[in-house]
Amino acid sequence: MDIPRFHLAFPVRDLAEARAFYGGLLGCPEGRSSDEWIDFDFHGHQIVAHLAPDEIGHKATNAVDGHDVPVRHFGAILQPADWDALARRLQAAGTAFVIEPHTRFKGEAGEQSTMFFLDPSGNALEFKAFADDAMVFAK
Repeated sequence: MDIPRFHLAFPVRDLAEARAFYGGLLGCPEGRSSDEWIDFDFHGHQIVAHLAPDEIGHKATNAVDGHDVPVRHFGAILQPADWDALARRLQAAGTAFVIEPHTRFKGEAGEQSTMFFLDPSGNALEFKAFADDAMVFAK
């Protein structure tokens, strides 16, 4: 990978649920694990689900382009074809979206495909794609 990788640790209520969601539904290969945590390869980055049931869930939202976006969230910026494939896979699995797959900022700088959904512990995830990668940090 030619850019630095990030590491994110987050709370989950149940490791078996996290393994099924991140490893199964999202297709993230599993790395090391213990009875308290699981490492996942999240598109080349390391995320770690830590067993901490008292810490789970998202609380606050902010308005963004007419939607209530969960303040605490994480995700990945995918290539458009990969984003489309993931959206179809999630829809086929019956995923309840916080924000349905759609195009945000249509016709503006930063136009992007985006979707928000929760993992089984209530952690919010956003996946997005830009038709033009130069728009990721556009003002």
